[in-house]
Amino acid sequence: MHQIFVGDKPIVLTTKVEKETDFRNFPLKKAYIKKAIKTLNKTDVKYVRLIGKKENKLLKKARKLLPNVIAGGGKVYNNKGEVLFIKRNKKWDLPKGRIEKNESIEEGALREVVEETGVKHLKIVKPLQLTYHVFKRNGRYRLKITHWYEMYSDYDGELVPETSEGITKVKWLNKKKIEKALKKSYANIRELV
Repeated sequence: MHQIFVGDKPIVLTTKVEKETDFRNFPLKKAYIKKAIKTLNKTDVKYVRLIGKKENKLLKKARKLLPNVIAGGGKVYNNKGEVLFIKRNKKWDLPKGRIEKNESIEEGALREVVEETGVKHLKIVKPLQLTYHVFKRNGRYRLKITHWYEMYSDYDGELVPETSEGITKVKWLNKKKIEKALKKSYANIRELV
């Protein structure tokens, strides 16, 4: 099962039609994507289901419904086992950003973590899952596909939030503080962490 988040509500990609209760069903077609997004934004439904025919083609079809923005980011650990978080728009998040032309996704993910936090000496440990979420820019909906990597850094210098990107805080959080921060985070970040 794949999920694309619109805020904290998911669009679930599936082949099964079920009787609607606290959700709505829509066909997995371009004509219905804006209706699905508006339903999530303007009603109290908990999620929307986009129904396709073939399980192995659901995500590929969904990616064609909106312009894609490819991003990369990091779940960065330090030598104390703490994880690097940023605060933007009053929500705790992990550092990430758009991949630039002529750079690999890994290079872009590393660059974005450095730019948004000031943390250096980063190493990619392994790839993590991809996350998908819808956002609106210049009046058009877009699908952000974020490639996540587990990273490590022994950096113990000053943390510098990239204020021009709306980041107000950068902190290393231990397990207890992560649990608290995730209550004020995004659904896709809660899934990733």
